[in-house]
Amino acid sequence: MRRGWLIALLLSVLTACGGGGGSSDGLGSGGSSSGLGAGGGSSGGYACADGFLGSDTLLVGASMEDATAAAAPFDARYLYLAGGIRPAGTCASTCSSACGNWWGCWQDWSQLPGLYATALIQKTAAATWQGAARPQIPMFTYYEILHSTGASEGAGEVAAINEATFLARYFDDWRFLLQKVGNAQVMLHIEPDFWGYVRQVNSDPHAVPAPVKAANPADCGAQENSAAGFARCMIAMVRKYAPNAAVGLHASPWLMPYDSDDGQTLGAFMLELGAGDSDFVATDPSDRDAGYYESIGRDTWWDDADAVAYLAWSKDLADTVGKPTVMWQIPLGNMTQDNTTNHWQDNRVDWLFAHLADVAAAGIAALLFGAGEGQQTTPETDGGNLVSKTTVNWQAGGTSLCP
Repeated sequence: MRRGWLIALLLSVLTACGGGGGSSDGLGSGGSSSGLGAGGGSSGGYACADGFLGSDTLLVGASMEDATAAAAPFDARYLYLAGGIRPAGTCASTCSSACGNWWGCWQDWSQLPGLYATALIQKTAAATWQGAARPQIPMFTYYEILHSTGASEGAGEVAAINEATFLARYFDDWRFLLQKVGNAQVMLHIEPDFWGYVRQVNSDPHAVPAPVKAANPADCGAQENSAAGFARCMIAMVRKYAPNAAVGLHASPWLMPYDSDDGQTLGAFMLELGAGDSDFVATDPSDRDAGYYESIGRDTWWDDADAVAYLAWSKDLADTVGKPTVMWQIPLGNMTQDNTTNHWQDNRVDWLFAHLADVAAAGIAALLFGAGEGQQTTPETDGGNLVSKTTVNWQAGGTSLCP
């Protein structure tokens, strides 16, 4: 399930955002006067001065091919790990057809399992820009519950974690990834959509059962047997096996539109899951380009009010959890595209780059762009738009996290 776009019209914030001007996306390209303060909410908030992953400027990255990653001064690069966890009793040290769908064997089978992950770590560490070393931060989106259980999306996934045998295999697969990460600096993004489904089942994640203690006594015997214990176990395992990694859960605002109350309510839910012990909270504004959705009868276009509402919601979420948010899988379409496969129109890229100071002021520490499905626009099919805008932002000195 994906959330609808019933956005509250935040007129007072929009007025402060100064939405006139003539940007090519058809939206206002006003500056950084939205009034979204950096850090510091009523609960103490996210402190922008702390920076994020060693940077005091907004990170920009994408899911992209090697040539694209070298074409602009990108800060980060992400991959999905999906398709199902390792089959029981197979592929511990070698790959074969028995585990070809497992991410650990998305590689030359003559190599040790896990090369798909370690190769990204090595590539990003060796990244260059204009002949000079410019390492990038690798990020893994771990999206395995749906693909590993055969359960229906939503409540079926939530029910699936209440099975000790499956959960033990799941934790084992997570441990394998973390051991491959080792001491590298990476970002780990845990289960997009899933925590939103937990919230739909029960707004109290402590009341959603999961046999954590039995499934992983070695790492998480002290955690409670619930969805909250499951999330906390995932984070605790990162601290144990991959101490330099940054980890974040995914926040899905499906019970309400993007508004202030939901940012705070969802933030409180994320805290119950254990997000206060994480390093960031991931969000995503849409899983498809607006032009694609329009072709199948859905209106997901952003206007200024929608975009500003998203930023205000993100700020409330960041302030409530006390962690920055990371916008992930942002659609790559732009208005020069012709609304065909891999060339859909959208306006999020252009809007965000026209309002980068507002983005940072909303507690957002990174913008990560990527296609959410094979027909969508990619960094390789967007006409060079993302590469150009990323380069211009870098040449201007980047965007401070404390504008």
